Parts: sequence; C-alpha cells; structure tokens
Amino acid sequence: MTDAVGSIDMPDAQDEAPESKKTRKGGKRGKKGPLKRLALFYRQIVAELRKVVWPTRNQLTTYTTVVIIFVVIMIGLVTVIDYGLDNAAKYVFG
Repeated sequence: MTDAVGSIDMPDAQDEAPESKKTRKGGKRGKKGPLKRLALFYRQIVAELRKVVWPTRNQLTTYTTVVIIFVVIMIGLVTVIDYGLDNAAKYVFG
C-alpha cells in the first residue's frame, strides 16, 4: 500500500525549515516606530477603500427604501403579536 500525497509520516525536504537560517522577529514592521506604523495603517485603509465598489445614487435609494419598508413591516408584525399576546394574557389571567 502506498502513502497518500502529503502524508505526515515522511515530510518533504522543502517543507522542513533549515535550522541554520536565522529568522527575524517582526519582519519588516519590527524596527518601525509607532508613528510610522500608524501612518502605514492609514495608508492601507485608504488603499482598501479605493477598492470598494460604491453604490450609485439610484442603488442607494433603492436599498434605503427596501430597508425602511422592511422595518415598517416588522414593526407592524411585532405590534400585532404584542397586542394579541396582551389580550390573551388578559383573557387567561383576568
């Protein structure tokens, strides 16, 4: 019977980290000061926000209308259930 590919019994040579190699702690961010790290953080935020696909005014209006209608329906549903349970409690308890 043959071992499966990637078996944990015999690790590949490339998977093993050589012990002679020295690893740096912290990578590139290890020696930067707090202000440089903060500036990097904000640059990354701006870069991510540029990737966002923002909705058009028409889409935003449609989404807002859908949310408002859904909330009004849920308020009505909860009101009806609350009124029904209130009357049921009054009928049962006096």
